[in-house]
Amino acid sequence: MEHTELLTDWSRAQFALTALYHWLFVPLTLGLTFIVAIMETIYVKTGDTKWKETTKFWMGLLAINFAIGLATGIIMEFEFGTNWSNYSWIVGDIFGAPLAIEGLMAFFLESTFFAVMFFGWNKVSKKTHLVSTWLVAVGSNLSALWILIANGWMQNPVGMKFNPDTARHEMVDFWALVFNPNAVSKFLHTISSGYVLASLFVIGISAWYLIKKRDTQFARRSIIVASSFGLITSLFLLTTGDESAHQVALNQPMKLAAMEGLYDGEERAGIVAFGLLDQTKEIGDEKDPFHFSFEIPGALSFLGYHDLNAFVPGIDNLIEGSEKYGLISVKEKMKRGKIAVASLAAYKRYKKQNNMPEAQKALKAFEANQKYMGYGYLKKPEDAVPNVALSFYSFHIMVGLGTWFLVLFAMSLYLSMINEMHKKKWFLYLALLTMPLAWVAQEAGWIVAEAGRQPWAIQDLLPVGMASSNISTTSVMITFWLFAVLFTALLIAEVKIMLKQIKIGPEGH
Repeated sequence: MEHTELLTDWSRAQFALTALYHWLFVPLTLGLTFIVAIMETIYVKTGDTKWKETTKFWMGLLAINFAIGLATGIIMEFEFGTNWSNYSWIVGDIFGAPLAIEGLMAFFLESTFFAVMFFGWNKVSKKTHLVSTWLVAVGSNLSALWILIANGWMQNPVGMKFNPDTARHEMVDFWALVFNPNAVSKFLHTISSGYVLASLFVIGISAWYLIKKRDTQFARRSIIVASSFGLITSLFLLTTGDESAHQVALNQPMKLAAMEGLYDGEERAGIVAFGLLDQTKEIGDEKDPFHFSFEIPGALSFLGYHDLNAFVPGIDNLIEGSEKYGLISVKEKMKRGKIAVASLAAYKRYKKQNNMPEAQKALKAFEANQKYMGYGYLKKPEDAVPNVALSFYSFHIMVGLGTWFLVLFAMSLYLSMINEMHKKKWFLYLALLTMPLAWVAQEAGWIVAEAGRQPWAIQDLLPVGMASSNISTTSVMITFWLFAVLFTALLIAEVKIMLKQIKIGPEGH
């Protein structure tokens, strides 16, 4: 069993490494495609060649980022077959569908028109080129849609039925998968965060030009577009974040409790604006979870359930259960899960022996407890709790930075409108230093989403320990370090190429 746990840990680490590196590139593509499309639209409408020059500069940086993001994404999809073959077997009929559609529809759309967009200047008409640019933007976001539908299903599995004969989950309602509320909120929140990151990227680089007092007209124009786009999408990001938290409360209450460091559930629960967790706190003890904290009363109940008086269960309530609030203890879920696992094995055994009466009896016992089958593989109730510190701090970093980004966009737009931006060096440096924080917020958000739902590969149905491949731990460890070197090299290459292009500037470009 120790070998299995080690293998699972290294498989998780490798996938996390790939996903975190991949997500350094994707959000910039999601947002920059739309910013470029907006800039080109202004060029086509005004005929001002300075806007064409501006568009081509940002398009060049987009092309660099797009190519390297593609390489990491392909590796990540292959890992489902190499490191997570059990997962792919059990849910391949469901999980594979949106990924296939992403490849056939969205990826080919963006790839096809990307060539026209990047190489088609002076080869196709202005309007044709503009349409191609917009289709690249739409295609890249459609690509994100289908991937996030798949990920949303992992967080809230719907539209499927378990087949006891094949031991696989099979899709029965494709549209339930597509319109899964968790997937919809995740998609909107993710793409809007990408728009915010791209806006900060454009503002930060443009601020550098203003600090250096070069290409100032280009920089001012870029800042106006990025500030406007960033402010609008930041406001949208707030609303999608609210809906995402609501879906977490409904479908993943343990994740919500970990995000807030909430152990003892309460009505009118407050949100911890900031605080320092006590790492010695354990489930069921009387210790305060925080050394210190500042709380906004009632905000968590409203955020999670849109009701100031709602009860928000804490980690202790979810582990121990609560008759008053209709919560089943994890210990009881594990008991029912073990019955489900044993009944499924008995059903297959009796069916193989052609003992149909006993097979049907075992099948009924399985169906009565099927909902808790995943819990049957947990070793102890505490295994159902994710890493609280990782979830809590990641969530609060994400929210704190998101709030600051909104303020920065408002300030940037205001200073641009009164034509004072170039005079405020302190703000230019602030914008430049804020740019890398956009990636910190992105990675923190994904850590909340994925680490917060542990130990589940599929929420409540399949723990990660049962999802990994039966391969050599050593091979996973070796490939982990190979990928770490490869991805780091790709990242360094992207940064060096981008810095070179930025130093050349829009006129030299």
